[in-house]
Amino acid sequence: MLRSLPWLLAVVGFAAFSSSSHVHPRHTPYAALKTGKRADVPIPDPASRVNLFIGTTSSGHAFPGVTLPHGMVKVGMDTDSGDNHAGYDANPNFSATGFSQLHDDGTGGSVPLSVFKVWPFANCGSGDNDRFEVCPCDINSRKVKRALLANGSPDDAAEPGYFASNLSTGIRVELTATKRTALHRYTFPANSTTPRLVVDVTNDGQQSNSLRVVHIDPDTSRVTAGSTYAASFGPGQYRVYTCMDFKGVGFDLGKPKEFGTYLGNSPIRGFTDGLQEYINYRGEMGALLGFNQDGSGTTTIMVRAGMSYISSDQACRNAEEEIPDFDFEGVRAATRATWNELLGRIQVGTENVDDDTIELFYSSLYRTHISPADYSGENPLWNSTEPYYDSFYCNWDTFRTLYPLMSLHDPENFARIVRGMINIQQHEGWLPECRGATAQQWIQGGSNGDPILGEFFVKYAAHAKELGVDPDALYKALLADAEDQPVDWNLQGRQVNIWKSLGYVPQDLIEPGGANTKQVSRTLEYAFNDFAVAQVAKLLNNSADAEKYATRAGNFVNMWNPDTVSPDNDTIVGMMQPRFQNGTFGFTDPRHCSVHDPTGANCFLFNTNPDGFYEASPIVYSQFAPQDTAKLVELQGGAEKFIARLDYIFDNNYFDSTDEPSQQIPYMYHYANAPGRSTQRSRQVISEFYSTAINGLPGNDDSGAMGSYVAFYLAGLYPVPATRQYLLSSPYFPSISFFNPVFNTTTTIVATNFAGNPANGTGGTVFVQNVTIDGQPAPSNCFLEWDVFEKGGTVELTLTDDINVTCGGNGTDALPPSLSTGGFGLLPSSNSNSSSNATQA
Repeated sequence: MLRSLPWLLAVVGFAAFSSSSHVHPRHTPYAALKTGKRADVPIPDPASRVNLFIGTTSSGHAFPGVTLPHGMVKVGMDTDSGDNHAGYDANPNFSATGFSQLHDDGTGGSVPLSVFKVWPFANCGSGDNDRFEVCPCDINSRKVKRALLANGSPDDAAEPGYFASNLSTGIRVELTATKRTALHRYTFPANSTTPRLVVDVTNDGQQSNSLRVVHIDPDTSRVTAGSTYAASFGPGQYRVYTCMDFKGVGFDLGKPKEFGTYLGNSPIRGFTDGLQEYINYRGEMGALLGFNQDGSGTTTIMVRAGMSYISSDQACRNAEEEIPDFDFEGVRAATRATWNELLGRIQVGTENVDDDTIELFYSSLYRTHISPADYSGENPLWNSTEPYYDSFYCNWDTFRTLYPLMSLHDPENFARIVRGMINIQQHEGWLPECRGATAQQWIQGGSNGDPILGEFFVKYAAHAKELGVDPDALYKALLADAEDQPVDWNLQGRQVNIWKSLGYVPQDLIEPGGANTKQVSRTLEYAFNDFAVAQVAKLLNNSADAEKYATRAGNFVNMWNPDTVSPDNDTIVGMMQPRFQNGTFGFTDPRHCSVHDPTGANCFLFNTNPDGFYEASPIVYSQFAPQDTAKLVELQGGAEKFIARLDYIFDNNYFDSTDEPSQQIPYMYHYANAPGRSTQRSRQVISEFYSTAINGLPGNDDSGAMGSYVAFYLAGLYPVPATRQYLLSSPYFPSISFFNPVFNTTTTIVATNFAGNPANGTGGTVFVQNVTIDGQPAPSNCFLEWDVFEKGGTVELTLTDDINVTCGGNGTDALPPSLSTGGFGLLPSSNSNSSSNATQA
C-alpha cells in the first residue's frame, strides 16, 4: 500500500499527537452503535479505516478536512496548488495559504467556496522588528510550506472529525467541526512573542469577492464579516457570513494586545471596520489580531468560526449554540462518533481481505456522505420549515450510484434531501440540478433530480409519509420537470417542448432558453428521467401516466442510427447519433470525445461542443439506457455481438473510469447472460484505476459519485437507479451486511468459497455460480430485488473460478429486467421475460 501521508486515530480523550509518532490502530472499541437487528460487528470503529488523503492530489479534488455527514461547515487547509478545488493538495511542493470554513468535495468547474481563511503568524519580522504593521497579510506573502516527514510527505494528519498540520513556522494547526461551526486550535512556538491571527475576508477559491465587510470588537476580539462570491459552475453569486471568537487554552486570553483591519500587506492598527474606510479598495482585506503569550512556553489559541448564509448575527448564534464551551476534544469525539454510527451500518467480513481493500471501501463510503450539504435554517432565498440542502454538484454525477447507496443504509438523510429538493421545486419551479452555495449552476444533462426522487420513492413509497415526504408533492415536482419548459434550461428543467413533440432533441433546432448542444446525450437522459416518472406514477396507481412516461422512456431509440460504423472496427455497427428535425441523421465520429478523437475534443459544456454529446463518446453513450438494456442488446445484434462490443470498448480504451456515463458498462454483460465477465471487468477497473494512495482516484471524486461507485463495486453490487433491482456480483469480502434503520433489518451477503481477491482483478474464485436467499434458490444469479433489503436475511453466494457462469434460472427469465422485455410492469410486451417481471418496480 502506498500511503504518503500519515493519519491518526482519535477517540475520546486522545491526546494531540506529536509529529515524531504517528499511530494507526486497526481496532478501537466503540459502544455507540445504534441498536436494532444488526449483524455481528467485525469493525466496531470503521472511522479508523477511513483514509481521508485518498485522491487529494492529481485532480482527485477530495476533501480531507472536517465535516459531519452532510454538514454545512467543511473546515480544512487551503494550498496554493492550481488543483485545489477542495482547498487541499497533498503534494508537498505546495504551500499552505489558510484554513477555510467551507469547501466542496471532488468538484470540477472553478474552485468553490474556500472562504474566510484563518492564518497564524508566529512572528512578523524578528527581534525588535516583530511588529504588527509589517505582518505580510496577503495570501501570496503569508503562505509557507508545511513541515515534512522523513519520507518527504507533508506532516499532515486527518481522520473523521479531525485534521492537523505542522507548519514549517513551528505552528501546529488542529481542526474539528459541528454542523455550522468550525473549531480551530493553533499552538504557537515559545519564540512567538505576539501570537497573531488573520481573518481573510477576500480570498475564496476564485478571488471573486465583492461587497465585503469586516468588524473587530476591540474588547472581546470577536470578528464578524460577510462577503459576496462567485458561483463555481454557473453565472450566479452567493453571500456568506462568519463570526469568529478566540479563547486561550489554559490561560485567560483577555483583550487583544493589538488589532486592526488590513489592506493587502498594510495592517492598520486600531481600525475596527473594513467597509466605510475601504469601500473603493479592490485589493485584499481582512482582520489581524495579536494576543498575549501564555507565559509558560508554547501558546495555544482556539478560534471558533460560526458560519451563516443569513447574517453575521446568525453565524454568532450558530457558534454559541453548537460549541458553547470551546471543547475541542468533545467536539472531535462527537463528530467521530456520528461518523462511526453511520459507517458502521455497513459491516464487512475481514478474513482473508487485505487492509487496503477495507480501507478503500470505508474511505469511499465516507466520501458519499460529504455532499449534498444540509443548509437547513440557512436558506437566504425563502422562509420554510422544510429541510434545505445545497451543494448538488451535480445530480448528473450522483444519481447513478450515490443515492442508491443511501437507500441501502441511510434513508433518513435521503428523505430529508428529497424533501429539500421538493421544496426548491415549489419555490423555483423545477427540481435543483447543479446547485452550489445557494446558486443555480449549469445543467450537464437532463433533469436528473427525477431519478433521485424516483430512487427514493420506489424504495420507500410505503414509508414516505412517516419520513416526512409528501407523495403528491413529490409527483408534482417530477411533472414540472417532465412537462414545463423553463425560461433557461441551462440552469433547471429540460428543453421539454421539442422532446414532447418529436421524442428527441434535434441537432438543427435553435431555440432560446439554453445552449443548443448535447442533443443526443440529453435525449438519452430525458428518456431515463421519464422512466423515473413512470415508476412513481405506477406506485401512485396512475396507470395512464405510467404508460405515457414509460412510452417516452423508450424514445432513446430515436437517436439510434443502425448504419453508423465505428471507424476502427467495421464489425461495430449501429450507434447513437445526432438527428435533424426532419428525421434524418447527422454524423458524429463515434470516437468523438474519447482518447481516440482525432480532433482532441473534450465534449464540455457549451458552444465548443456542437456534436451532440457531453463528456463521453457516441460509443459510450450507445450503451446508456438503464431502463431498457435488453433493447440495446437487440439493436446491437444480440447477446454475442453485445458482448463483443463491450469487449471492444474495454480493449480499445473507450471505457473511461473518470466519467459517469461509463460507470455501468462493466456490469452490462449481465444483460447478455454473461455475469462472470461483469465480475472480471469490474474488478479489473478497481485494480487499474483505484487505490488508497494520495493519487488513488483517476479523476474528480465528483461530490461522492466516485466514492459510491467504488463502494458498490467492492460490495459486489451495482444499482439500476429508480428501480428495485441491484445487479449482483461477488463482494471483495467473505460477507457484507447492510443495516437499515427504517426497516430495522440487516441483510447479509455471504460469499461461500471466498478465497481472497486477485491483485490484478483477473481470474480467481470470484464468479457467482449460485444464489440462495434464506436458504431458498434465488430466481436469478444476476440481480437482487429490493425486497431482500427490506425484509433482511441472508443471501448466500456460491463462488467458483469459472468465468462462464450464467444468470441461472430458466434462461432469459433470470436476466435483469428491461422495459422492452416486460420488466418493471410499465408496458405490455409479447416477449416478456416472465410473468414475475410484470410486477417489478
